[in-house]
Amino acid sequence: MFVSERPFYPIPVAEPDETDRKIGDIIADMIHDGDTIQLGIGRLPDALAVKLREKNDLGLHTEMFTSNMVDLIRRGNITGKYKTVDPGEHVGAFALGDLALYETLHTNPACRIAPSSYANNPSIIAQQDNMRSVNTCLEIDLLGQISSESIGAVQFSGTGGAADFASGAIRAKNGRGIVAFTSTAKKGTMSKIKCLLTPGSAVTIHRNLADTIVTEYGIAELKGLSVPERARALISIAHPDFREQLTEEAKQIGFI
Repeated sequence: MFVSERPFYPIPVAEPDETDRKIGDIIADMIHDGDTIQLGIGRLPDALAVKLREKNDLGLHTEMFTSNMVDLIRRGNITGKYKTVDPGEHVGAFALGDLALYETLHTNPACRIAPSSYANNPSIIAQQDNMRSVNTCLEIDLLGQISSESIGAVQFSGTGGAADFASGAIRAKNGRGIVAFTSTAKKGTMSKIKCLLTPGSAVTIHRNLADTIVTEYGIAELKGLSVPERARALISIAHPDFREQLTEEAKQIGFI
């Protein structure tokens, strides 16, 4: 077995702002004792993780182990007691975070690094009852198409496991695929909810897999909705400064 002598690469825990914490509060109310969770990376998932310190016996099946996720293991909030698959085990494909995260993964035998072909397998994820997958995105359109990778042709990240977990969570018994984000970007000058995705944007999560969308203005439940219903639901959680414009664009294109 090859053992690298290079030191671990630590990254600090991001400091959530007030909007991140507000969204974290909304999502925390959707997560109950005994649920199995997956969290993405960034300030918003970190804000949610802090709120999850109030929960008990959570399970963990994730792509990435993050510092705040593993902090929940150390605090005893994540036990895996009620997981349908791999009970008592905390499963992920890779890790990136602070030194405490790496030390926990090294010393806690319940933490398991699995191949992405297992950890990200939608058919495995779908077997986890009460699965709660939480990811963020760059933009979403009124059809429910979600891009987590690019805005137009400008690439910001790779595909990652967002589509895998969206597909698995929406098929799990009592599962929810949650995509959460602040409603605007560029200091409030740009809405992340668009009538249509910016031309050239990669569709990370197909609209048929779009489930629960959350901003600081509330929740849009898209599963099973028609196009007009989706458009109205998403406009209702857009920033108020952009709702009239989105409504007019939706009418012009025939969405509502």
